[in-house]
Amino acid sequence: MATINQNYLKLPGSYLFSEIARRVSAYAQANPDKKLIKLGIGDVTRPLAPAVTQAMHKAVDEMATGEGFHGYGPEQGYEFLRQAIAQHDYAARGVDIAPDEIFVSDGAKSDCGNIGDIFGVDNVVAVCDPVYPVYVDTNAMAGRAGDYDGESQHWSKLVYMPCTAENGFSPAIPQEKVDLIYLCFPNNPTGAVASREQLERWVAYANANDAVILYDSAYEAFITQPDIPHTIFEIPGAKTCAIEFRSFSKTAGFTGTRCAYTVVPKELVRGGASLNSLWNRRQCTKFNGVPYVVQRGAEAVYSPEGQAQVKETIAYYQRNAQVIREGLTRAGLTVSGGVNAAYIWVKTPEGMGSWEFFDLLLEQANVVTTPGAGFGPSGEGYIRVTAFGDQQATQEAVARIVSVLG
Repeated sequence: MATINQNYLKLPGSYLFSEIARRVSAYAQANPDKKLIKLGIGDVTRPLAPAVTQAMHKAVDEMATGEGFHGYGPEQGYEFLRQAIAQHDYAARGVDIAPDEIFVSDGAKSDCGNIGDIFGVDNVVAVCDPVYPVYVDTNAMAGRAGDYDGESQHWSKLVYMPCTAENGFSPAIPQEKVDLIYLCFPNNPTGAVASREQLERWVAYANANDAVILYDSAYEAFITQPDIPHTIFEIPGAKTCAIEFRSFSKTAGFTGTRCAYTVVPKELVRGGASLNSLWNRRQCTKFNGVPYVVQRGAEAVYSPEGQAQVKETIAYYQRNAQVIREGLTRAGLTVSGGVNAAYIWVKTPEGMGSWEFFDLLLEQANVVTTPGAGFGPSGEGYIRVTAFGDQQATQEAVARIVSVLG
C-alpha cells in the first residue's frame, strides 16, 4: 500500500489565505448587493510597467522566429537577467554579488519553502512570531516542526521569537542555539524593519553558531528611511551565513507573471559543503527555469524607463499606506508599519480578537483585511491591512472603517 507523508496530516486547518477566501466568498454569496473592498491578501493592483510589457512583447515576437526561439533555458536564469540583478540590486549598493550566486525563480514564496530541501530535518528552526505562514508550514511538511499544539498554536520543535509592540516588532536573539533563522524585513505582516545594528547582531550570532539566516527581502523596494539596509549583504560577514530571497512581485507587479530570485553566496559553506552548489543541484533537478519572455520583462525593470515607472507605482502604494495609517490612527486605533512597507499592522479595539475584528469589518464595513492570529500566537489582537489596493477604493475603505468605529 502506498503510504503518505504523515507530516501533512499534522497541519492545522487550511492555509490562512484560503480560509479568508472561504469566509469572504460565503459572505459575498449571502450578500450579493454588498460592494466588498479587499485589503487583505497582498496582491498588487497596478498594471505592469510599460517598459516591462514592451520588452515582453518583443520577446514574444522573438519566440515566433526560428532564430529568436528559446526552448529550455538555464535553470539558474539567463545571464542577462542575473547580470542586471548583480549590478543594480547589489553593486549599486556597494555589495559584491556575482551573477552565479543569483538563482532566478518563479517566486520568493516557492524559494522560501523549497530552500529546506538542502537542509537536514534535524536542524533547529527559529521563526518570528507573527510569521509569514510559509516558513512554518513548509518546515512542518518536511518534519522539522514536530507536533502541533492547537491550544498554544505552537509546533513542538520550532523556536518562536516573539515580535511584539514591546520590542518594536523585532525579535531578540534566541537564548538557545538554533540552526536555521527565518528573518523578513521589511516584515510581513508587521511592516517593521531591522536596523544595521540589529542585523549585525544576527550575522555575528549566525557565524558564531554555524547557523544560516534565511533572509526574506521581498519588500525592500518600499524602504524609505535612508539608514535602513536593503539587503543583509550590506552587513560584513553576511556572505558566510546568509541566503537572501527577493521578488519582482511587489516591486514590479509580477504577482501574476512570476519572477523572483535567491542569492546563495559561494562563501556559504556548512558541513564542508557549498550551499551554492547544493541549491544549484536542487534547482537543476526540480526546476526548469523561468520563461524567457518573463525574464526579458524582469530585465526591463532595470532600464532607466523601467526604474522610473516602477518607482512611480511603488509611490502609489506608499500613498495608500499613508492614507490607511493616518486614517486609522485618527479613528483611535493603534497602528504601526506602513512607513517602510506596504503593510499596516493594526491593534484591534477593546481587546477584540483578530478573527472577531475581521468579521466585524467584513460585515459592517464590507472591507476585507487579514486577521493577525493567522500569522501566529503573537499576531492575536491585530489585523493586517495592505496598501496594494486601488487608491480610490483604499480611501473609501478607510472612510468605511472610520464610520463603523465612530
